[in-house]
Amino acid sequence: MSHTIEQILPMPWLCSLQHIQYVQNSVLAYNGLECTSSKGSSKGHSIVVVTQGQGELMAQDVIFKLKKGTILFFPADIPVLPLQTGVGSECNLHYYKLDLTAGEASRIGFNTPLEETSPAFPQSQAISESSSPIELSYTPWSSCLDILDQLLQQQATEDWLKQWDLQLRFQEWFRMLLLQNDSSHASMDYRTRLQQSIRYIRDHYNQPMTVDHLAAGIQLTRSSYTRQFKEMTGKLPLDYVNSIRLERSKQLLQQTDDRLHDIAQSVGFNNEYYFSRRFKQYAGISPGVYRRHYRQDVRVFAPYLEDFVLALGVEPVLQYAHHLWGKQHYLGMDDVPEFDVTHQDAMFHENHKPDFIMLSDGYERWNLARFEQVAPTFYVNHKGEDWRSILRSTADVLGKGDRVRDVVGLYEEKAREANAQLTRSAQGKTVAFLRITASEIVLYGVQQGYVGPVMYQDLGLTPHPLVRQWALKERRVSISAEQLKLLHADHLFITFDCLDSSTIGEERKLLDSKEWQQLSAVRNGCVYEVDFLTWMNYGVISHGKKIDDILRVLA
Repeated sequence: MSHTIEQILPMPWLCSLQHIQYVQNSVLAYNGLECTSSKGSSKGHSIVVVTQGQGELMAQDVIFKLKKGTILFFPADIPVLPLQTGVGSECNLHYYKLDLTAGEASRIGFNTPLEETSPAFPQSQAISESSSPIELSYTPWSSCLDILDQLLQQQATEDWLKQWDLQLRFQEWFRMLLLQNDSSHASMDYRTRLQQSIRYIRDHYNQPMTVDHLAAGIQLTRSSYTRQFKEMTGKLPLDYVNSIRLERSKQLLQQTDDRLHDIAQSVGFNNEYYFSRRFKQYAGISPGVYRRHYRQDVRVFAPYLEDFVLALGVEPVLQYAHHLWGKQHYLGMDDVPEFDVTHQDAMFHENHKPDFIMLSDGYERWNLARFEQVAPTFYVNHKGEDWRSILRSTADVLGKGDRVRDVVGLYEEKAREANAQLTRSAQGKTVAFLRITASEIVLYGVQQGYVGPVMYQDLGLTPHPLVRQWALKERRVSISAEQLKLLHADHLFITFDCLDSSTIGEERKLLDSKEWQQLSAVRNGCVYEVDFLTWMNYGVISHGKKIDDILRVLA
């Protein structure tokens, strides 16, 4: 009769490894395969893992064929009879033999058997003489052999901590063996198995991992596992493993004074150099700089990103300015010195030299990368629409991660309340937003850009049909005066950009044109001019003020 591991070993996690040996036989004989309990106890079990040769053994009148890759699991008290099936080197069996004890922890430094303290432990009648060996499999085979060889080499130690480590390694191997041969696990859909694998990574991130081992654990090929893992998480398996390790290392850098070498080892990296390199790739700054930011107030210069820095309660030592656009007055940093990014030869005054610099993707336009020599520099690589990610990254490098939830929560509450008001007051009305220069009319889209996600997604306003038609998924599109005549939105929000103006006020000449005067919103007095730098920004403070401007005229 066939049995499952659950039937002969109801609580496999209570097993400990008593002994492991590697047997190389010249002929197939009893040597090691005759597994009988020395004290007649029914708690003992054995596992035989064949690495070379072939043969047979008989147990309970059942003959099991042995060859490379065969794994047999059986109670130690049943009679096992090896059979010789031929002559020559092919019949010479090489195998690992593992002897286990269920319910005892004495091999890992504890002297009291678990069954004495745990009344729930199943008694010996759970294992009967009718139990025959169970044939199992393990993939990848090379990983199986590597772990068994490690167990064999380590078992001689007398150090109880190293013995404990030996048991942990055995438990990981034993768990994987049972998992790969669990019929209920095999019946799970791939998504459920992948979720189990992800939980395994989160629980064991600091241990050595390979994609082959992870894939085998849920019975998928390497290529299938990698593809499906990326579909579910957006990351390759080892990138995901490293992200878990690096997030944990951030916590250790914040909360402890441990050396970088010790932190690297504790989260699963082999050496400090590799850890530091991966950390900087991941976080944008070195582990040492990251730790310092959490221990002291940092003097930061963050041109175009002041909105995020200020929202987190950090006042920059300098604020960005532009000789035509001016500074971001809406932030209220009147006492913070200005730094004109358009001046290529501008240098930092000694009293305002930053400890740290943050740059957005606009740094190339103004050649701001030249400041890398002044202070450690972090580059934000998130899209502007994903302002929450920018805020989290900013908080992370400034040591203000505990403030993100409150900042985001306050904005979202404000947006929900505004959405409810506008649903009542602006229902059925269409809107559009234009950025007007001396040479161009720019229409902003629905899904991306400085204003679309706020106006149309957070606040639920209805874009004019031509906004969707012309802008599609673009942040912004340039439209002609002829196209403008067709844009009969009920409400128009506009801002003026003086960058292309050769004379003061040249950007406003559109307001005198016939095309403009014929627009429905113009005729009905439903055109609203807003501050340029307030609306041409992705920051959370900026978005909050956009909501204020919209409520002021539409609610």
